[in-house]
Amino acid sequence: MSTTDGTMTAPRAGESTTEQTTEQRWVAFGASGATGTILHTTIGYAVRMLNDDSARGIYPTLEVAKSALHAAMAPGSEWPEFREH
Repeated sequence: MSTTDGTMTAPRAGESTTEQTTEQRWVAFGASGATGTILHTTIGYAVRMLNDDSARGIYPTLEVAKSALHAAMAPGSEWPEFREH
């Protein structure tokens, strides 16, 4: 589902989707350890913080997803290190 700014939103609970993972995952590490993940799917890059139950959003590129994950971190946080797993 598209938003007005061109990002994709994560499906709501109970909604079906044709989204499938491509087996690419990046873990973001900040000063206090792992903070979130980015999962490459067939419809984009899904961003999820570690305490989230579901993705916060789906983004068209990895770079945009990295920026979204950083924006979801605490204000003043350093840019995290992203490691592919």
